[in-house]
Amino acid sequence: QVQLVESGGGLVQPGGSLRLSCAASGSIVGINAMAWYRQAPGKQRELVAAITSGGSTGYADSAKGRFTISSDNAKNTVYLQMDSLEPEDTAVYYCRMDIATMTYRAPVWGQGTQVTVSS
Repeated sequence: QVQLVESGGGLVQPGGSLRLSCAASGSIVGINAMAWYRQAPGKQRELVAAITSGGSTGYADSAKGRFTISSDNAKNTVYLQMDSLEPEDTAVYYCRMDIATMTYRAPVWGQGTQVTVSS
């Protein structure tokens, strides 16, 4: 069984930084893509950033220039460096990986980590 474990969330002041991590464990054969989503109270979950196994990245307009997604494929880990944080970035952040095992290929989600930007 594959599991994703996230860490790095917390409370930060506007203008501050946080680095989120998400590590996958289990019988993983390969990971096609990794991504970070977020969901603010009363809003739909939205894509923040994504990275392919080849290293290509994409960002939501709200994240461009402030957030950086990266990965360590050897560790099955994805990171999200968030700088210049704003109160509007407050949300639960989820990682997602498109994972292949010996028996299936499916998207797997982390449990979520709370990010709160407030003075």
